[in-house]
Amino acid sequence: MGKLIIFSAPSGTGKSTIVRYLIDKDLKLQFSISATSRLPRGDEKDGVEYYFLTPDEFKRRIKKGDFLEYEEVYTDNFYGTLKSEVDRILALGYNVVFDVDCVGGVAIKKIYGEKALSIFLMPPSIDELRNRLEKRGTDAPEVIEARLAKATHEMGFASQFDEVVMNDDFDKAKRETVSLIRKFIAEE
Repeated sequence: MGKLIIFSAPSGTGKSTIVRYLIDKDLKLQFSISATSRLPRGDEKDGVEYYFLTPDEFKRRIKKGDFLEYEEVYTDNFYGTLKSEVDRILALGYNVVFDVDCVGGVAIKKIYGEKALSIFLMPPSIDELRNRLEKRGTDAPEVIEARLAKATHEMGFASQFDEVVMNDDFDKAKRETVSLIRKFIAEE
């Protein structure tokens, strides 16, 4: 049976970049594709970036118990992790890697217990996080302020994760993360 690697972090901490880096390593990882009820953006394809469901279908699947975790971000705008996606990846003989918010990460860890390693990627500081978000140039100042307020809240979840990796030096954070995962995968 494969194992599960859960990544959570405030926006702008480098979580998605580290997850992409890990998939290219020899860790036999496959990314868990989330489901959403929002419409595809740009060139997004169903089953690649997300599983795109209608709001009604998402709600039906919630009632059926198809999700490990989910969140309604705005009215009828859902994101979640399908049990069937995890089962599909494990059946192929891979370890599953998740890029999820803190609440979702804690929920998945509770379900899988010792079969899952939860890693919280910690920004060096709120000021550094502000700098990173501003350098991206993708968000308006009020959006950045909202993300920073959310980040402060999310940092309070760090103690509920198995490991906390400080991302003050990106190369060091990548090495530390690979080391943690190799050790975890090797455990019986």
